[in-house]
Amino acid sequence: MAATFRLTLAQLNPTLGAIEANCALAYDAWVQGRAAGAQMVALTEMFVTGYQTQDLVLKPGFVADAVQAVEALAARIVDGPALGVGAPCLRDGLLYNAYYILEHGRIAATVLKHELPNSDVFDEKRVFASAAPQGPYRVGPLRIGSPICEDAWHAEVCETLAETGAQILLVPNGSPYHRGKPSVRTNLMVARVVETGLPLVYLNMIGGQDDQVFDGASFVLNPGGALMAQLPQFDACVTHIDFHETPEGWRALPGIMEKMPMSYEADYRAMVMSLKDYLGKTGFKKVLLGLSGGIDSAIVAAIAADAIGPENVRCVMLPSRYTSQHSLDDATQVAAALGCRLDTVAITGPQDAVGAALGDLFAGTAPGLTEENIQSRLRGVLLMAMSNKFGEMLLTTGNKSEVAVGYCTIYGDMNGGYNPLKDLYKTRVFETCRWRNSNHCAWMLAPAGEVIPPRVIDKPPSAELRPDQKDEDSLPPYPVLDAILEGLIDQDLSVAELVAKGFDRSTVKKVEHLVYISEYKRFQSAPGTRLTKRAFAGDRRYPIANRWRDPS
Repeated sequence: MAATFRLTLAQLNPTLGAIEANCALAYDAWVQGRAAGAQMVALTEMFVTGYQTQDLVLKPGFVADAVQAVEALAARIVDGPALGVGAPCLRDGLLYNAYYILEHGRIAATVLKHELPNSDVFDEKRVFASAAPQGPYRVGPLRIGSPICEDAWHAEVCETLAETGAQILLVPNGSPYHRGKPSVRTNLMVARVVETGLPLVYLNMIGGQDDQVFDGASFVLNPGGALMAQLPQFDACVTHIDFHETPEGWRALPGIMEKMPMSYEADYRAMVMSLKDYLGKTGFKKVLLGLSGGIDSAIVAAIAADAIGPENVRCVMLPSRYTSQHSLDDATQVAAALGCRLDTVAITGPQDAVGAALGDLFAGTAPGLTEENIQSRLRGVLLMAMSNKFGEMLLTTGNKSEVAVGYCTIYGDMNGGYNPLKDLYKTRVFETCRWRNSNHCAWMLAPAGEVIPPRVIDKPPSAELRPDQKDEDSLPPYPVLDAILEGLIDQDLSVAELVAKGFDRSTVKKVEHLVYISEYKRFQSAPGTRLTKRAFAGDRRYPIANRWRDPS
């Protein structure tokens, strides 16, 4: 009779630093695996501590607590399957990213990470030591190789495991989302199974951690690259995969097969999940935001309502003498469609008071950008006052285009604790609004239907800080601006390369200048959802004081 092996996969959402709670989640998954007759239950990279720990893992007390928790968890794994779980490991004075195999009341094996990522949002070489390549461990009839996350991106690590006797590869991951990431992972792992001839289980965590979103989307491959199981993207899932031994080696039997969302849904879900988890993991239950009647604040209101429910979202209209009636009407319609509370606090009185206070000092100067920014900063003061008074986190609503060129007011509309739109270009904002109006998913807590009126999407964008102001008075049209920004920021193209693509050189140079001189604003901006490989923060680290400009 052919040997069989049942593996329970736990695609779950740990909370960074909540070591006891994370171990409780792990144990609950183990209980489910035991009930299903599994021989092993697998969780993800650094699950005990949560991920990414950044410099928190350099605190000896934090590491000691995590290791003690692993040992206590091992003591409970006595009558049932083995449990694989990630946590730090301190060995011979060096700190490692480790994957523990717990069985028979003890730590049966410890796998240490070899390849440490040091690009994009990762800086593991700063905190962890690199271990020597290792061989597989045994659970029941099966020899399992566990390349930890980045290890599986390197052919030589998996080849070493295959050469030393591994019969399947189980890859525990903390792999954050960016647009198109699932295809990148799948293609790389197909390469690993082709090279090694082994089945591969790619197990990824879910959940938001600051700007990063871990999207799950775990999967199982057989040799040749055949997809045998696809776990959902963004959703928690505990499922079971059966392997059986054949004359050609171990093979996975068909398992769960979830449909993967398209990019607009995935981006929107990432923004909703990151906001929900950021609030939940920092202790906030409610939010507020300035609802201007424009498209950016409208989509942020929708994201917030979908994340935590409309009843927990306070929208505030802060009109000045330049606010149009259609903006007042549009804000009212958005709040009503979403089912959110809408308060109105006029800034004309405070604006007059500030003008009077500065009147003598500003006498003889022409009104301009200073006076426009005062309006934005007054709104920021009032919104922060409400945030303090009611214990509601203030959301900021600037999109990536605005954040890139500094079309935002520091200590004004940039005030806030989180920005879901921080990595979403303006042209993508338009399409995301249209997508949300036409789609409603089970995980959305706000109503279905046209929650963002077409007029909000179609009208010319304006900050309404002076009469008849339009964004295009100061910036190129957004389709042009975003194409240039994607070239400069996302693709690292030179000015000459963008000019060769047909863009006006003076326009490209203007945009380049605005990007560089706005670095200080981004340095002080709120964290926000990472959606691309070149998000502002960990992906792109530029100096604030910088006089270099592309001479091409």
